[in-house]
Amino acid sequence: MERDTHGTRAYRRAADYAAATLIFLRDNVLLREPLRREHLKPRLLGHWGSCPGITMVYAALNTLIKERGTDVLLVTGPGHGAPANHANLWLEGTHEHYDPALARTGSGLTELARRYCAPDGFPSHLSPAVPGTIHEGGELGYALSTAFGAAFDAPGRLVACIVGDGEAETGPTAGAWHSTKFLDPVTGGAVLPVLHLNGYKISSPTLFATMTDDELTALFRGYGWDPRIVDATEDPDVVVSAVRDAHTAITGIQRRARAGDRPARPAWPMLVLRSLKGQGAPYEVGGRRIEGTFHAHQVPLAGVHEDDEQFKALEAWLRSYRPDELFDGEGRPRPYVLAACPEGERRIGMNPAADGGRLRRPLDLPPLEPYAVDVGAGPGTASASPNRVLAAWLTEIMHRTQRGRDFRIVSPDELASNKLDSVLGASGRAYAWPVDEYAEDLARDGRVMEVLSEHNCQGWIQGYLQTGRHGLFPTYEAFASVVDSMLNQYAKWLKMSHEVPWRTPVSSLTYLLTSEGWRQEHNGYSHQGPGFINNLLTKKSTVTGVHLPPDANTLLVTMERLLADTGRINLVVAGKHTAAQWLDLADARRHCAAGASTWRWASTHDGEDPEVILACAGGIPTVETLAAADLLRRDLPDARVRVVNVVDLCVLAPPDRHPHGMADADFRELFGTDTHVVFDFHGYPAAVHQLLHGRPHPARFHVRGYVEEGTTTTPYDLLAGNGVSRHDLAITALRHLRGRSPVTGDLAAAYAHHRDRLRAELRRTGTDPAEITDWKWPGSGS
Repeated sequence: MERDTHGTRAYRRAADYAAATLIFLRDNVLLREPLRREHLKPRLLGHWGSCPGITMVYAALNTLIKERGTDVLLVTGPGHGAPANHANLWLEGTHEHYDPALARTGSGLTELARRYCAPDGFPSHLSPAVPGTIHEGGELGYALSTAFGAAFDAPGRLVACIVGDGEAETGPTAGAWHSTKFLDPVTGGAVLPVLHLNGYKISSPTLFATMTDDELTALFRGYGWDPRIVDATEDPDVVVSAVRDAHTAITGIQRRARAGDRPARPAWPMLVLRSLKGQGAPYEVGGRRIEGTFHAHQVPLAGVHEDDEQFKALEAWLRSYRPDELFDGEGRPRPYVLAACPEGERRIGMNPAADGGRLRRPLDLPPLEPYAVDVGAGPGTASASPNRVLAAWLTEIMHRTQRGRDFRIVSPDELASNKLDSVLGASGRAYAWPVDEYAEDLARDGRVMEVLSEHNCQGWIQGYLQTGRHGLFPTYEAFASVVDSMLNQYAKWLKMSHEVPWRTPVSSLTYLLTSEGWRQEHNGYSHQGPGFINNLLTKKSTVTGVHLPPDANTLLVTMERLLADTGRINLVVAGKHTAAQWLDLADARRHCAAGASTWRWASTHDGEDPEVILACAGGIPTVETLAAADLLRRDLPDARVRVVNVVDLCVLAPPDRHPHGMADADFRELFGTDTHVVFDFHGYPAAVHQLLHGRPHPARFHVRGYVEEGTTTTPYDLLAGNGVSRHDLAITALRHLRGRSPVTGDLAAAYAHHRDRLRAELRRTGTDPAEITDWKWPGSGS
């Protein structure tokens, strides 16, 4: 037996062998007898190409942990290299810790192989069921930003991030390389990226693998990194020394900074790891080269069931790892293999940050009373910017979490625009590099993060939340959809996390969508788009929520609830402009607890026995609905009109389809069973129709909302163009009032004529008329 002078060679052989068995075998996993076709899996799934490189990095990190006691969290970007992660987790005993059936024995390895890519087993990529992971890798591109999120405010943590060279071609990865400029070496940990250059994607070469070392070095130096080229095609042992040297450089930067000698532009090390695609696989079979080509990307010998040459090559390949030397008679890894593994929570798979709910502590939330808007004179008598009110409360959260550093706000350079910038009085904008020109509120240790990359914001906050902290993601409504696919992946992660018994829930991800489309008339059509709501509603209802607070106090109550929430993605849509305020704090609490309620003060006859119901969800729709109710009260005073406001959109769904769904009896009490409902919705009408499916007679709900009519115009014109102005709502209500024709027809025609006259006038003047801009709620009562 060869002498393992570095302590990792036997370990790497064992991990590569185990990874290959997961792809190919369901029995005879230790090759104790000649390989037969019945030992093969009926379906061969998985990606071998990245596995050897992942194990090279994993083994080198193990050495670092054993030598220096480093706290290492691993983020694996090439998530389809999961066989390697599983193999390493099995060898270090993490799999056995969570499931004794996956013990470090021959039967345990057999069970792991049978579960891999099997129904109800492990998927082909990483998932929440895989210990030690906070990132799936199902969608390529944002492993690096997620790694930085995990490193912020974690001064003792090293987050190693393997970035595949195919993944590195994506826009999110390109933006994430700039994250070092936001990483404070005093209060933060460090990220060690390993760009894994193995040359090929599924069937074509990767861009980065075609670059020379000089080109790669110039590129990453331009980003601000200290790149180190590591060629492991001949000698994988070089990865160990490269990781060790990189860690020495990292701790040197941190030590200097923490002693008061902050480097102006810290050049953090990163590794560019060259290896062969599928290194260790057969070099050539059937006249086709495999190792070092795209043919090794997924299953290198996909025809083993029918092709005798491939079948023989598979057995020869597996036996080349000499499994008898690596595993004893019971299939246990031999002591010199396990000597490379750390123990206890030092194992990569057992890092507590990878199950961040275990580290999470409730956020210290200040009381709402000092920040609430006083509406004691009655609904509509006070005015405020909901976002400015919220910002004052968030500022106090920033003050309270200064010592613990477990709350961050990430935003695409929009805090000032969205009237949230008062938080900068408690914590500046994070930026670690020097700025020569005039700038305000920058701080190297700031916990407010602004960057014109929604992808970075999403990755940062995911990594931050997944490692046990709290945060908020405010952004322009129209451009939240930039991260639609990242939202999709994270929603799937949370859904699956709920099904893993050992995972502890992490803080919910809360989006605050502001600069909403109904007040983007000055920016125009490009900034008018509420579709993020629709995307969220397609996700599993157990992990989603949509909230549309109509004023500042309901926004405060909503955020108090959501910042204490766990295991969900919550969406809040709120306005930034000064507007009328409707509910005092006590009423706001009751309203938010119910999710929807009758506003009796806005209804006629106290909302009892209505002939028609005016419902609304969203700040601007609330104003227009109340204005429509005012028109009807004035011009048809004997009509019985109920006004209903919906703050938690998902209460509209039946309770068997969403956990927030209102009980059937409560829904009937609010909306009746046959009364027509004119529903003014903030977003696309389809979202409400989707939720109402299954409720009594949903066709009686006449949902008005954004219908893709937009331009640069005035607020009222934008509303009227989409059919949701107060006049349009009143007209629709009149059409459905029972037994009142022809009076209602004449009144509807008058409203339509008035609407059209207003639109003609605003085109002449360029502004909305005073009767629109100065409208106020006249008072309560019948």
